[in-house]
Formats: sequence, structure tokens, C-alpha cells
Amino acid sequence: MADETARDRGKEMMRAVYGWDIEPDKPFEVATVDHLFGEVWAEGELTVKERRLLLLGLTVGTGQIDVAGLQADAAMKLGEFTAEELRSMTVFLAHYAGWPRAAAFNSQVEQIIARNDKTEG
Repeated sequence: MADETARDRGKEMMRAVYGWDIEPDKPFEVATVDHLFGEVWAEGELTVKERRLLLLGLTVGTGQIDVAGLQADAAMKLGEFTAEELRSMTVFLAHYAGWPRAAAFNSQVEQIIARNDKTEG
């Protein structure tokens, strides 16, 4: 659409990043959809997968394991990363983010893999 708004771009990008829709009605949700996803995530230089890799490294590195888990879960559901790729990332991140943070992320990753195995099996 030629005159696509930040809201439209944001909603489209959220579907690409998380696989679900949102109809924002609260101020924080509006800012998230319109700005974060409609402008920042929709900027065209990096792919969603590249952005997600950056975000995973940052969130594990800063101990935001809940956010990292959300990203890993969405990435696996959307087919961006396999179970083995997520496990490999965890080992790699352990050397830069620290073993305790990677261990916490590993717990999330293994739960995500187990959930996905159940839905596929």
C-alpha cells in the first residue's frame, strides 16, 4: 500500500516478528506498534532474523532472559531457527554473556524445544 501508515507497518511487522496480531488501544501498546515496530523494526537495512539475533545477544547479555525466551520462542515457531541452532547460540553466548545467564537462557530454550516437539508430534 502506497500510503501505508506507521500503524499498518507496525502491525504487519509484529506479525512477521511474533506471528500474531495486536489492536493497540493503550498508550504503551500504541507506541510499541507505531514506533518500535512501524519504524524501528520496519527500517529496511536488516532482516527480521538479523534483528532477532542482535536482540537475543543483547537480552541474554543483560540478563533479560524472559525477553530472550520470547524471542527464541517466536523464532522457532516462525521457522527462523532450529532447535540445534538455538542450542548452539546458547553455548556461544555463554562465553560472552556469562555462564549463569546462558544457563538461564538454556532452560528457556529447552522448554521451548520441548513445547514445539509436543505440537509437532
